[in-house]
Amino acid sequence: MTLRFYITSLLSLLLLSVAVPARTAEYELLYRATISPDSEVARVEIRLNGNKLPRRLVLHLNPERHLKVRSDAGLTVEDDRATWKPKGPQASLHYDFVISEQKASGSYDSLLTADWAILRSDKLIPPITVSVAKGLTARAQLQFELPSDWSSAAPYASTSDSKHHYEIVDPGRLLPRPKGWLILGNITSRQDVIAGVDVRVAAPAGQGRRLQDTLAFLAWTLPDVKAVFPGFPDRLLVVTAGKPMWRGGLSGTRSLFMHGDRPLISGNRTSSMIHELVHVATGINGGKDADWIVEGLAEYYAANILWRSGALSDLRYQQTLDWKEEWAGEADTLFVKRSSGPVTARAAVFMHRLHLALQEATDDAAGLDDVARELARDRGRVSLSQLQEIVHALAGNKVDVDALIAGLE
Repeated sequence: MTLRFYITSLLSLLLLSVAVPARTAEYELLYRATISPDSEVARVEIRLNGNKLPRRLVLHLNPERHLKVRSDAGLTVEDDRATWKPKGPQASLHYDFVISEQKASGSYDSLLTADWAILRSDKLIPPITVSVAKGLTARAQLQFELPSDWSSAAPYASTSDSKHHYEIVDPGRLLPRPKGWLILGNITSRQDVIAGVDVRVAAPAGQGRRLQDTLAFLAWTLPDVKAVFPGFPDRLLVVTAGKPMWRGGLSGTRSLFMHGDRPLISGNRTSSMIHELVHVATGINGGKDADWIVEGLAEYYAANILWRSGALSDLRYQQTLDWKEEWAGEADTLFVKRSSGPVTARAAVFMHRLHLALQEATDDAAGLDDVARELARDRGRVSLSQLQEIVHALAGNKVDVDALIAGLE
């Protein structure tokens, strides 16, 4: 046999090995929660089904809310950690979850009443780390067992299998987990598709007088939010309710909560609704002393989106910027653990100045939208150094982030 024959054979084997795809396996993962107004807790089951199952799951519990964790085998519970080594092809873990959570102010950010429940699924199902064989993936679903006259709304698509049954989407995660706001019970809602986003606005029955107003406001402003953030989720659930729920707004995955008494546009011409929409759009969180970046972006766009959509005139928008400049003077620094009030106003002023500096340096070729999109690209933790790198890539040495920060003092 010739040398050419051996080389040809070797190349064929190499090509064959490259062409064969890696084997993958799938198991079914079901999160089931039974909720009744007769009980203060949700009865939660995590069920696994498949020829191959994860080697180990570690649940990071809130000991005050995740109670009575139990399984037939392979479970160890220590303080705020439950380590579960499931034995298959079928395995289940159970626990009780305390639904209602009261803040120091006396209001609630999670509540179960005789007629409805509002809570977050990422509190119901705690963070879970998992150890799995390479190529093993999960098909995850969330299901509720509720009183027969109750409805449900979640930021996921319903399955065709049964009532209150949802497909879980959690890209990039070895173990898909439900996240975002939920409303269950005797509820009312309005729904539409806005800029390609399936939007649902829901409230307890009798508290839905502003649902259509909210949907119309989103129809006016969400297209401009999505123009800045093309990666905006394809589904959005807005949950709203009055007393005794917390009188504020809070974003979640593909969802947000907004108290029913909060105005869509406040007297200072900003919008808490848009502020939370930006959080939904970016999915980012602040690293060490970087929460101001996250909150500053949201607060900047809370007025800017109103202006670019035509809801604010140039004069009114400038008045809003001037008001933020004045309020920002009450903050000594941006670098605090949690940004709020004057610190957030100071951060919004920085974002506006950064936008103007980028426009000037690039002859209007770049602005804050470009920075915001880059920060939101990976939907993860952001930092000042990352912000500096993005600005340098857009404008080189023509824009000095540190100098802009120092100029706020």
